[in-house]
Amino acid sequence: MKFSEAWLREWVSPALETQALADAITMAGLEVDAIGSVAESFSGVVVAEVIAKAPHPDADKLNVCQVEDGSGEPVQVVCGAPNVDVGQKVPFARVGAVLPENFKIKKAKLRGVESRGMICSASELGLEEGRSAGIFVLPADAPTGQDFRDWMALDDATIEVDLTPNRGDCLSIRGMAREVGCVTGNKVIEPSIAPVVARNNAQFPVTVSDGEGCPRYLGRVIKDVDISAQTPLWMQERLRRSGIRSIDPAVDVTNYVMLELGQPMHAFDLDVLEGGIEVRRAHAAERLTLLDGQEVELDERTLVIADRQRALAIAGVMGGEASGVSAKTRHLFLEAAFFSPLTVAGKAREFGLHTDASHRFERGVDPEITRNAMERATELLMAIVGGSPGPISEARQPECLPQRKDVVLRRERLSACLGVRLADEDVQRIFRSLGMTSSAPGDSWHVKVPSWRFDVAIEEDLIEEVARIHGYNLLPVRRPAARLALSADHEATQPLSRLRRHLVSRGYQEAITYSFVSPELQALLQPQAVSPTLANPISSDMSVMRHSLFPGLLKALMHNLNRQQTRVRLFESGLVFQGGLDELVQTSMVGGLICGPRQIEGWSAMRDTVDFFDLKGDLESLMALGGQSDAWRFAAETHPSLHPGRSARVYREGKPVGWLGALHPSVRAELGLKPEVYLFEVEQAALAEGSVPSFKPLSRYPEVRRDLAFVVEDSVAVADLMERIRAEAGAWLTQWQLFDVYQGKGVPDGHKSIALGLTWQHPSRTLNDEEINQLIDAVIGRAQSDYGAVLRG
Repeated sequence: MKFSEAWLREWVSPALETQALADAITMAGLEVDAIGSVAESFSGVVVAEVIAKAPHPDADKLNVCQVEDGSGEPVQVVCGAPNVDVGQKVPFARVGAVLPENFKIKKAKLRGVESRGMICSASELGLEEGRSAGIFVLPADAPTGQDFRDWMALDDATIEVDLTPNRGDCLSIRGMAREVGCVTGNKVIEPSIAPVVARNNAQFPVTVSDGEGCPRYLGRVIKDVDISAQTPLWMQERLRRSGIRSIDPAVDVTNYVMLELGQPMHAFDLDVLEGGIEVRRAHAAERLTLLDGQEVELDERTLVIADRQRALAIAGVMGGEASGVSAKTRHLFLEAAFFSPLTVAGKAREFGLHTDASHRFERGVDPEITRNAMERATELLMAIVGGSPGPISEARQPECLPQRKDVVLRRERLSACLGVRLADEDVQRIFRSLGMTSSAPGDSWHVKVPSWRFDVAIEEDLIEEVARIHGYNLLPVRRPAARLALSADHEATQPLSRLRRHLVSRGYQEAITYSFVSPELQALLQPQAVSPTLANPISSDMSVMRHSLFPGLLKALMHNLNRQQTRVRLFESGLVFQGGLDELVQTSMVGGLICGPRQIEGWSAMRDTVDFFDLKGDLESLMALGGQSDAWRFAAETHPSLHPGRSARVYREGKPVGWLGALHPSVRAELGLKPEVYLFEVEQAALAEGSVPSFKPLSRYPEVRRDLAFVVEDSVAVADLMERIRAEAGAWLTQWQLFDVYQGKGVPDGHKSIALGLTWQHPSRTLNDEEINQLIDAVIGRAQSDYGAVLRG
C-alpha cells in the first residue's frame, strides 16, 4: 500500500515527523518498506499565465510567448510545445531556476530570439514518467506568481507499507488512518458521506445467481455524463502519489474511492449493456476480451458479471473491453460489490493478471462499506462529469455475508501470554480504538469484531491485537526457563549439514530452487514422470511439483552460463515428488552438476574440461563419509535425460538409490546448452546411513600380495568382475585394487586387460604358499567360468 502522507494527515495527524510516523506504523505490525518524496528536487518555478503568443520568425515549430509571472513585467520566452496557448496557467521556470538533475535555466537565444525562462512540462519537473506530449497546463484558478512547489504541496512524502495477506483492511487511507489513530491515540476524522438524492427513476435490473460468491451487489445508473471533462488536478495528484496513473474521470473516481475507502468499483457504459446485470458462473468455454486487450477463455469455476447476452467482466479482477467507458460514453452504470475472498482467490493469477481490485478482494473487503462507497463515487462523479443519478439497485443475500461472532478473551490467558497484567481500562481502550465493542462479564472479555477485520476470529488474535497496540517494545523481556534434555547424537548417521559441507569443500556451491517446475522442462527430462499439478500456480512455468532435482539445477546452470560463468559446480538438497496426490511419495534427495573446465584458470592449470569420472569421484567421496564404501555399486543403465553411453544407476546394498551421468545430447540441444553437463542425484537417506568406526587389532603377521591380469571382453563390467573375485577370495582378503586397464598390442580386438592387486593377511598366523595358491586358483576359476576371463601371461 502506497499513499501520500499529506492525504493520511487529513484523516489523522499525530504530532510526529515523517520518520517517526513511519516507525509508529512499523511498530504496529505494518512494516514500512520505503519513504520517498512525491517529486524530485527543483526550485525557482512559479505559476504563470500566457498572455500572448506569436509564431517564431525563423522556426515553424516554435512560438514566442509573453508570460505574466507575478513580477509585474511580462517575460518573453520561446516555447516549442504544441499545446501552448493564450490564457493558460503554466509552471514557469525563471532564469536562475534549477530543475531536476541539476538543470539550470539561463538566458538564451533560440534562432535569434531571446528567451528568459522556460514553460515546463510535467516530465521536466519530474512529475511524469517518460516524455510529456506538451506543457503542463494548470487549472484556471491557479494563483499567478505563487511558488509552484508550494501551490502543488510537493514537499510531501510517500509511505509504502508492506502488508501481510491478513491485513487487507489496511489497503486504503481509511484503514491506515484507523491504525495510526490506534497506535498514537489521535482521533480519526472521516469525510462526511451523505446519500446522493436520485434525480431520475432510471434503474438497470440486477440479479445474483451465485450468492456464495457475491452476497452483495449494488448498481446505479448515472445519465448524461461528460466523460471529456478533466479529472481535477488534486485527484490526479493523489492517484499519482499512490502509484496509479490518471486515465479518465470514471476510472479515476473508482480508483480514488478504492484508495480512500478500500472498496474496488467499476463503471460500465450503460448503452452497450443488454437487459440487465447478472452475477453468475461463466459458461464452459465462454470467452471475454479484457480491458488490457487480452482474450481469455473462462470456465464454470469463474464468477463473472454478465448482461443477458455475454460476460462483461471477471468478478473482482478486471472488466471487459466491450463494456468499458470510452470517450463516446453518455450514460454510466456504476457497480460496487462484495465478493467472497475464496471465490476470487487465485483467479487473477490463473489468467496471468494482478490488479488492485483482485489484490483487495482476495484479502477481504469490508462488506458494510459498499453503499458508502457507491454514494462517495456518485458524489465525486457528479462534481466532475455532471449527470443525473438514479436510485441504487441492490441484490443482497445476508445469510451468505461473513458472520461476525463474539470472541472471548480470558484475563488470565492474556496475562500469561504477554507476561504482564494490563489494567482492564487499558484493554478496553485498545478494543475501542480498534473499532471493537466489548463487555466484561466475569473473568473474560466478550469482544464483537468489526466487519473489516476478517483476521480476528479466535482468542489468540485478540491477544496479538492487544500486544501490538500496547506496544511490543513495552512488554517485559524474560529469558524462558526450561529443563532441556540433549538430543541423541546418532554417530552412524551423516547429517545433511555434513554432506553439504563436504560438497562445498569439493568446490560446489549450494543452489536453492523452487519445488515447482515447468511442465515442459520436466517432460523433456523425464517423459514418464508423474507428479502433482498445482491448482493455483505462481506462474505457468511453475505449475507442477518437481519429480527430480535436475530441472531446478539445469535452470540455475543456464542462469550462470548466460552471465559468462563458464565453470559451474552446483548442488542442491530437497524433496522430490513422485506419483499423484492419492499415492504421493516424497523423497529427500541430494543432487549436483558440474560443467566447464576441470581446474580454475591459472598459469599452471590444465585446460581440459570435466568428464564423467570427475563427477563419479566427487560422488564416491560423498559416499565414503559413512564408512561403508563397499555397500555402493554403479551399474551402466539408461535414463531418459542422460547420455545412454555415459550414465549409471547408483545402488546401495542392491537397492537403486540414484543416478549419475552426462546430460543427453538431445536435451542439451533443446535447452541450448553448448558445453557438456554432468549430473547426479542420490537419495539423502542412503548417503546418511553409515557405520560407527571400531578398533580392530593389527596383525603381526606378514601380508601376501598377488597380482592377476585377466583378458575379458569389452562388455564385461569391471565392478561386476571385482565383486565376484572378492567374494571368492576368502575371509582373509584385506585389500583388492584395480591398478591397470589396458587395450592394445598383445590384447585381442574387442577385449581388454584388467590387472588386479589382491592382498591377504591372517590375524593370528602366517599364510603359506599352498593356502594362497588355492585362493588364487578359486579366483581364476570363477573369473573363467562366469566371464570367460583368460589369465594374461
